[in-house]
Amino acid sequence: MTVRAAAVLVAAAALALLLPGWAAAEWTLTKKGSVVTYDARSLMIDGKRDLFFSGAIHYPRSPPEVWPKLLERAKEGGLNTIETYIFWNAHEPEPGKYNFEGRLDLVKFLKMIQEHDMYAIVRIGPFIQAEWNHGGLPYWLREIDHIIFRANNDPYKKEMEKWTRFIVQKLKDAELFASQGGPIILTQIENEYGNIKKDHATDGDKYLEWAAQMALSTQTGVPWIMCKQSSAPGEVIPTCNGRHCGDTWTLRDKNKPMLWTENWTQQFRAYGDQLAMRSAEDIAYAVLRFFAKGGSMVNYYMYHGGTNFGRTGASYVLTGYYDEAPLDEYGMYKEPKFGHLRDLHNVIRSYQKAFLSGKHSSEILGHGYEAQIFELPEENLCLSFLSNNNTGEDGTVIFRGDKHYVASRSVSILAGCKNVVYNTKRVFVQHSERSYHTSDVTSKNNQWEMFSETVPKYKDTKVRTKEPLEQYNQTKDASDYLWYTTSFRLESDDLPFRGDIRPVLQVKSSAHSMTGFANDAFVGSVRGNKQVKDFMFEKPVDLKVGVNHVVLLSSTMGMKDSGGELAEVKGGIQECLIQGLNTGTLDLQVNGWGHKAALEGEDKEIYSEKGVGKVQWKPAENDRAATWYKRYFDEPDGDDPVVLDMSSMSKGMIFVNGEGVGRYWVSFRTLAGTPSQAVYHIPRPFLKPKDNLLVVFEEEMGKPDGILVQTVTRDDVCLLISEHNPGQIKTWDTDGDKIKLIAEDHSRRGILMCPPEKTIQEVVFASFGNPDGTCGNFTVGTCHTPNAKQIVEKECLGKPSCMLPVDHTVYGADINCQSTTATLGVQVRCRGGKKGA
Repeated sequence: MTVRAAAVLVAAAALALLLPGWAAAEWTLTKKGSVVTYDARSLMIDGKRDLFFSGAIHYPRSPPEVWPKLLERAKEGGLNTIETYIFWNAHEPEPGKYNFEGRLDLVKFLKMIQEHDMYAIVRIGPFIQAEWNHGGLPYWLREIDHIIFRANNDPYKKEMEKWTRFIVQKLKDAELFASQGGPIILTQIENEYGNIKKDHATDGDKYLEWAAQMALSTQTGVPWIMCKQSSAPGEVIPTCNGRHCGDTWTLRDKNKPMLWTENWTQQFRAYGDQLAMRSAEDIAYAVLRFFAKGGSMVNYYMYHGGTNFGRTGASYVLTGYYDEAPLDEYGMYKEPKFGHLRDLHNVIRSYQKAFLSGKHSSEILGHGYEAQIFELPEENLCLSFLSNNNTGEDGTVIFRGDKHYVASRSVSILAGCKNVVYNTKRVFVQHSERSYHTSDVTSKNNQWEMFSETVPKYKDTKVRTKEPLEQYNQTKDASDYLWYTTSFRLESDDLPFRGDIRPVLQVKSSAHSMTGFANDAFVGSVRGNKQVKDFMFEKPVDLKVGVNHVVLLSSTMGMKDSGGELAEVKGGIQECLIQGLNTGTLDLQVNGWGHKAALEGEDKEIYSEKGVGKVQWKPAENDRAATWYKRYFDEPDGDDPVVLDMSSMSKGMIFVNGEGVGRYWVSFRTLAGTPSQAVYHIPRPFLKPKDNLLVVFEEEMGKPDGILVQTVTRDDVCLLISEHNPGQIKTWDTDGDKIKLIAEDHSRRGILMCPPEKTIQEVVFASFGNPDGTCGNFTVGTCHTPNAKQIVEKECLGKPSCMLPVDHTVYGADINCQSTTATLGVQVRCRGGKKGA
């Protein structure tokens, strides 16, 4: 047993015996499969009830080489189920041409889930949203005559049914449904249809009914679900998506179980968004509120977000996806989120017989205070959830004769309806902070070189029209880029007479960003944002007597992923004017336009070894718009995650050894003035030991010499625990089906633990009293004890882990200090040996 495995056990818990229940739906049992049924209380596998702690991990967002580690860590986190969408546009980019290789090897991923002894939930959609380009729908659907997405529309239903049956058959052929002995216990049709149902009036109900019956007719042998709905047709189970489904969602069909398909572990981020964190305490509170109301399955969306490689992200969505999940973008433990939820899963699973089979009752204990009780009196089994739903008000309640302190907006689990074994607001696991380390990756081909795109003139284009064309119809979602170009003649009388006046190029666009050139000179870049559909490009330009050329490189950062009008979303130039001429405004909208879809570098694949020699590279220069840069680098030592710090660049795309790492947009700042995302993940499976080809396309201006290859560690670990926290982890054993407390430890201790093969080498911070801040940014308070650091150093230095008492007497603290919270705050730094996540 590893140090981590030993440290994370929440005592020795007994799994309850499971009782059979009646089935609300009947499914055929194959020769080697399982029967998955349900009733109002829970799902059942072969007639036995179970709890399902599930986590979303999307196979295209991580390389196959790291899938085993992610699944191992998910299971370590107390999960028994993995959920994934199926990504139609990735698998069928052209009609009838399929791709199930590499990151898209769905069957391999699902079989790997089963090898880890876990269940799977497969969300077919086929519309998925998922912050994925076009919501997972292939672009070519838009070109089918008379099609209306996700509506009672024959062209759409024909393609949707064809794809659904294709996928179901593929999964059947691999024997992946539970009814065949596989891991899949639930399948989803459609996705969050309630968000757009109003757009289709009564036809929306007809479409949902058709979708449900079509899905059921595929005879998967497992139940189907529809998410973010309070009701669903026939035997299909409606499920909840959201932050607090226990308090905001009502299941209308009382013969179906309460299932939570998306418990958002953070708010996904678009470029320009501030960091939106969701605390471990709030997630745990929401889970126990849902279970207290009778829920029996929760799926964390996301448990590991991964990376939007290449061009797979939806409009404006960051390349790093759900980085604040329990496993961060790189697959590293995000503490305390990972550990706090792991403890929740382990504790509640230990009492699941009382929870799933006991009689459910409730008591109001005061304003905002309640108890939800699950009891089997004949077996002396009882489990209760004490909730304080008040914000900012801690309190004490009397429950069955005993006083219990319950912090604001928290839930306590009481074993035997008496002893607190977990509280959502009391975090006893360590915190961790990431740090970045620049690597020496000198290669024999170390110099940056560049290739600038040729800025096309009207005469160089083949697609010419009177007005600018809509962008998506030209790029066909094969590129983010479309060149627009027009030419016009000016006489000397047209130009401003005064030298201090410059004409202004004014362009209205419904794309996402635009870079402009006038007479081959770069004039500037402008962007939109996720909230506003259109933006205005307004830049002064230098014009001349004679023929002038205006060229605009229009960019889309992915296609929109949701909305009833998805098939009609458009992008591109809507208006183009030259303001400030002596003769007035010049309207160029109907001047005649040339178009060129994609970049020359994309067409020739100069980001790959086979294409890099197809253009002439020269020594790099800084601040060149519409320019490709390349260099080679060696793989950093060790196995810590590798990233690129792109802070010196602006906007574009990254490629390593021909693999699309993703879009970057460092110039898009948050309101706080920081880049939305500055570092970009290069999975180690993309790398080879020597001479890795790095190619970057820069749209605006950048300094490639400032790009840094770095490794990432979580070697800074922290504790922040108050002596006033009631101890929540007890020691118990089993006595038949009963949980028997064999000891009760009221002491408070915190454990610090390094990553594998590392030891604590430095105590960065230690204070007992009222320390402030978060891991990596602690400061001492007014009740600081100066000898705390010395005590921690004695207990921890040189060890892979250490246990610290949370007791003011140990640190010589003045418990009567007016502002004290009797809190121990510690940050240590781990180093040494083999590096690991």
